Amino acid sequence: MFSERTSVGLDVHARSVAAAAIDGVTGELVQAKLTPSYDHIRSWIDGLPGPVAVAYEAGPTGFGLSRHLVATGIRCEVVAPSKLQKPSGDRVKTDAKDAVHLARLLRLDEVTAVAIPTVDQESARDLVRAREDCRGDLMRARHRLSKLLLRHGIVYYGGQAWTGKHDAWLRHDARDELTKTASHASGLTFEFNYENVLTVKAQRDRLDAAIGRMAADSEFTPLVHRLGCLRGVSTLTGFALAVEIGDWHRFTGNSIGSFVGLVPSEYSSGASRVQGSITKTGNTHVRRLLVEAAWHHRARYTVGKTMRDRWDQAPATARVRGDEGNRRLHARWVKFIERRKRPTIANVAIARELAGWCWSLAVLEE
Repeated sequence: MFSERTSVGLDVHARSVAAAAIDGVTGELVQAKLTPSYDHIRSWIDGLPGPVAVAYEAGPTGFGLSRHLVATGIRCEVVAPSKLQKPSGDRVKTDAKDAVHLARLLRLDEVTAVAIPTVDQESARDLVRAREDCRGDLMRARHRLSKLLLRHGIVYYGGQAWTGKHDAWLRHDARDELTKTASHASGLTFEFNYENVLTVKAQRDRLDAAIGRMAADSEFTPLVHRLGCLRGVSTLTGFALAVEIGDWHRFTGNSIGSFVGLVPSEYSSGASRVQGSITKTGNTHVRRLLVEAAWHHRARYTVGKTMRDRWDQAPATARVRGDEGNRRLHARWVKFIERRKRPTIANVAIARELAGWCWSLAVLEE
């Protein structure tokens, strides 16, 4: 329950901060326009009747303000914007109104706080997200190159694309054919797109190496080894799950699927109950990783060399738990196939259950 005398709401932006404070004893509302300087914000808060609690919305300004206020002994909640209750009939939005609204919700304990990562955790998360951005850049660069060739009727039939054999075809056959049939401008476009693919791929490989080194020697290493006992959860995937989720003890095996948006949406009223597609709320990166990992459980389950190498790095309890999860998830896939369930829908259901198995390994006592 809210126990402080004064509740403060801050609407934080890059160049300005709208502040509002409500005194719980007198009911007085104090508003101010502040600079983003942490010292300026703290000095204004120090002039309010104490004790004071502060809330502001999570956003691009990060968690530095929260860490600064907590270090000075002020309770600060970073609020999830998607969970804020807002009147449906309110059509006027200003920074000052948002600050007052936050202060009132904080006093009523009607805010949902997000988990604040440590500085090291946030740095690791930045690295993982940089790799995710690089993956998307590489996909778009490859699409631009392949579609350029397709527009000129040049198609690769030598097997899987983006392999060493395909790269040799791009450098020789595709380039020569494009030069013969297209204009000089198209040839320059090909060179630019091909060089872009190579550049982005090299960046991705450097990020993969950096993540691999961090996963092998960091606070997340034991967790990555435990998560690696599941099929589809490589070192990169396990490290990304570890740094994105952070504190796994916030959830249960059932609630973590809801956190990553893998549960069905629902529109129910009275006696009617209608379920729709998944909510797709929460962490998009984690959801994509789980959906991709779930596809690995469709094939027949065998313990190969790669899996045994991962198991050798994990404790015995995690190996047993991981083997149990792998067998369970493959059995679920078999049932979906027998029921002729659409593979994409079945895979989302497997991903939702996989999230629960990841949680059970994350909170497993070593």
